[in-house]
Amino acid sequence: MTFYQFLRLFVLWACLPHFCSPELTFRRTPELQQMIAEARVPRSDGKILHRQKRGWMWNQFFLLEEYTGSDYQYVGKLHSDQDKGDGSLKYILSGDGAGTLFIIDEKTGDIHATRRIDREEKAFYTLRAQAINRRTLRPVEPESEFVIKIHDINDNEPTFPEEIYTASVPEMSVVGTSVVQVTATDADDPSYGNSARVIYSILQGQPYFSVEPETGIIRTALPNMNRENREQYQVVIQAKDMGGQMGGLSGTTTVNITLTDVNDNPPRFPQNTIHLRVLESSPVGTAVGSVKATDADMGKNAEVDYRIIDGDGTDMFDIITEKDTQEGIITVKKPLDYESRRLYTLKVEAENTHVDPRFYYLGPFKDTTIVKISIEDVDEPPVFSRSSYLFEVHEDIEVGTIIGTVMARDPDSASSPIRFTLDRHTDLDRIFNIHSGNGSLYTSKPLDRELSQWHNLTVIAAEINNPKETTRVSVFVRILDVNDNAPQFAVFYDTFVCENARPGQLIQTISAVDKDDPLGGQKFFFSLAAVNPNFTVQDNEDNTARILTRKNGFNRHEISTYLLPVVISDNDYPIQSSTGTLTIRVCACDSQGNMQSCSAEALLLPAGLSTGALIAILLCIIILLVIVVLFAALKRQRKTEPLILSKEDIRDNIVSYNDEGGGEEDTQAFDIGTLRNPAAIEEKKLRRDIIPETLFIPRRTPTVPDNTDVRDFINERLKEHDLDPTAPPYDSLATYAYEGNDSIAESLSSLESGTTEGDQNYDYLREWGPRFNKLAEMYGGGESDKDA
Repeated sequence: MTFYQFLRLFVLWACLPHFCSPELTFRRTPELQQMIAEARVPRSDGKILHRQKRGWMWNQFFLLEEYTGSDYQYVGKLHSDQDKGDGSLKYILSGDGAGTLFIIDEKTGDIHATRRIDREEKAFYTLRAQAINRRTLRPVEPESEFVIKIHDINDNEPTFPEEIYTASVPEMSVVGTSVVQVTATDADDPSYGNSARVIYSILQGQPYFSVEPETGIIRTALPNMNRENREQYQVVIQAKDMGGQMGGLSGTTTVNITLTDVNDNPPRFPQNTIHLRVLESSPVGTAVGSVKATDADMGKNAEVDYRIIDGDGTDMFDIITEKDTQEGIITVKKPLDYESRRLYTLKVEAENTHVDPRFYYLGPFKDTTIVKISIEDVDEPPVFSRSSYLFEVHEDIEVGTIIGTVMARDPDSASSPIRFTLDRHTDLDRIFNIHSGNGSLYTSKPLDRELSQWHNLTVIAAEINNPKETTRVSVFVRILDVNDNAPQFAVFYDTFVCENARPGQLIQTISAVDKDDPLGGQKFFFSLAAVNPNFTVQDNEDNTARILTRKNGFNRHEISTYLLPVVISDNDYPIQSSTGTLTIRVCACDSQGNMQSCSAEALLLPAGLSTGALIAILLCIIILLVIVVLFAALKRQRKTEPLILSKEDIRDNIVSYNDEGGGEEDTQAFDIGTLRNPAAIEEKKLRRDIIPETLFIPRRTPTVPDNTDVRDFINERLKEHDLDPTAPPYDSLATYAYEGNDSIAESLSSLESGTTEGDQNYDYLREWGPRFNKLAEMYGGGESDKDA
């Protein structure tokens, strides 16, 4: 055995608890010295290495957790062989918790714990110890490492990670069905004693559930647990350490267990017989009522499908499953009639759609009930014997003839009398009428197939006791044809014959039309009303005929037009015929038979000028007359009114002189200020447009102090207009103003002239320049005019 092996065994032995003696002494023996001597190892250089003797001594290396004493907890003692007890050595402690958690007496080497230690926080502490000379501070022993292991005590109870668990298990499960597993943990040391050994037990939830002690698996303990009886269970599980023995710590948790649903209940109708009512007037698809079977299950396990499996109303009613409410809605399948049948019986079945084979033994998952439906009577409108009527009648029947009869009845048991009327919106011309009592339809006006072949009428039937209940029916009247129209020419024929025509020459092919429509089709016959020496008719037997000449040559100068009556008849009964006249003109033709010209008389026939042309000519004449009248009226309005209407009426009298003025540049010719102030005059005002040779001063007439007669006249007229509300125009404003005294320019009008022409001298106008030459000629040539 080597020294290292011996040292390991010693340390292992020292770490084990020794309860026989509170203090352990490490002594050196001869066997140990021999082992140390043998442990010397030769070096590579030939020298022998000697391991120095270590003289440590430990008293205790284990420490219980959760110490509750008032003093420091004693851990152990360090001692060196070099310690003589004279205090020359000093013990130093380092490592985990040294100086804080663990302290050492530097003189004695005793180690103490300063506070309570929790193994769950740290299970062991590694420390290093060294003895040094107190005076020189040099180590007398090499540093040595040791471990303080914390002994565990049962100070932690088992805990569950969840305070409340939630689990579920299907109802009707067999005994032992696993529900959920719960696991508790214990913080104590599982390797030391039973402090961490947990045992599970059930405190609440029996006898429905059980728990496995070692695993914590919760299982069902009762068979056939029914969700419909109880759905929720609360189970309390206890976890206890120390193997469940007395004195062990425990913890609990709650498990809420829900029984989930399975289809273990069949549907059930609450009643064996259900009574419903419906009006006979309910349309197809109307909901009559609903039936519902209850199912104690939930979700898809409670889904039910309804159907009618028997009864005398399977053809009259139907049933629909409403998924949202799980009801069976009974609807009307065919129209109902109270008078025909008043009560129907149905057998309705309700069956689960999702059946679990495990529960077939619980019975059939379906149920049936009887549904009785009573039909209630309503006041129904009349019912016609047909949905529509078709009557055929010939157009030649007499007025008042019955063409057909409509029939209607009251479907109610009271059988109220019926009154018939005709909807006049379908017979606006009032051609037909109806007997209100028996529904006979007759004519009130003559019929004509050529005007209308079909008449679509509407007959209204109403109860006399309840006129609001009405029914309408369509009546189609077809007018059958009677041969009452004679055939006529199909078109207007413009026929001519050449002067050089030969006998038997074709000049026209004619055809006919007939408004009638016989069953065998149209067939016309053509012939002449009398024997004609010039023309003949040849029937083609296809409703056409040819007009042929009978003589050689025609002379348009002798006879320019021939009238040929043609008789057209049909083959229906009674035979109808008419006579149409062909107008044949004689014309000059070339050798090929092409018309070149016809006689003047033929061109002037009334048939040559249409009515439209005459109307157009007449309109043109009227338009020309209107234009002439308008032009004359405009010319009349352009005439100038007389200058003076009355001697006294001088309101709007304007004397117009067609003389040219001085122009825009003539700003010195007239001063408006002189009109406003007659007393002001510029004595030496010169013209700017011309330069006179000598200074000319215009003459002035004596100033009239005040023209009172004009002022009075203006005031009187103004007063008259103010007092006369009817004076036209009503919306005009007549303005009168007094000009004032005469101006320095003096008037050029002869109205203000003296009594004799000799008093006026207009020679100065010639001195004003070329612009006033016209006035000078007008007023300056008085003598010459007299001489002339």
